[in-house]
Amino acid sequence: MKTASFPMYNFPQIGSDVDAFWLVLSKFMRDSGLLNVPVQLSHGQNIGDLWDSPDLLISQCCGFDVINRYNGWLKPVATPHYFAPGCIGENYCSRIVVAEDCPYRDVRDMAGKIAVINGPESHSGMSALRHLVSTCQVEGRFFASIKVSGSHASSLDLIRQKQADVAAIDSVTLALLERYQPGAMKGLRVLGMTYSAPAPPYVVKASMSDKDVEKIQNALVETFRDPSLKSCRENLLLGDLSLSTQDDYWLHEAFSEHALKRGFSMLH
Repeated sequence: MKTASFPMYNFPQIGSDVDAFWLVLSKFMRDSGLLNVPVQLSHGQNIGDLWDSPDLLISQCCGFDVINRYNGWLKPVATPHYFAPGCIGENYCSRIVVAEDCPYRDVRDMAGKIAVINGPESHSGMSALRHLVSTCQVEGRFFASIKVSGSHASSLDLIRQKQADVAAIDSVTLALLERYQPGAMKGLRVLGMTYSAPAPPYVVKASMSDKDVEKIQNALVETFRDPSLKSCRENLLLGDLSLSTQDDYWLHEAFSEHALKRGFSMLH
């Protein structure tokens, strides 16, 4: 049996909606003739183990991973459209978050402060922020230091605890936190937004045949149109869907090149 998992925005409060989404999607996949479609999603699995698995059927991963670590191993098949601030069509962005009493009005004025990122291979938490401040760096440095929190929610906690000054938070994650964890932004405020880029895609193994990719894409389209999932999709902030390929994620690579060509890796 294959493995399927959607780890990107799987908050406990919407776990039942994610499972309901899969129940319909997996049915459409089986109806199309795909074999070994799992009945249930895999939850709580280490992301690296999940995406490295030769048994992976479908997942969702960061665009930064698609063009870097998993280039040639995973490939995008579709990009969801989200209902969240800064999301337009298949594009999303990050919101720059600081403490409520932060005196700054632009992150590019925050040289010498402490930034926190969710992870060094995150587009929303690292690459989008690096891109935004790269023109202001001096000799490869902008922030005094970078902390790695492990998650966007943990980044918010570090700012609230005055252990960090600023973070770029995935706009979809922040919208879900604000909806399902009302205290998530207590003591914090949004300073601005990063530039937009394609949202995290649904991915399959790069070795999957074109015929099976088409079956999965058709199943995704049917799932996004299924009227029985209307409230489920609303809870997941899901709108429409665009079919996509690796080439549609060129902006993620451009974000990195924009900074690296200036000698700014941000992380030391």
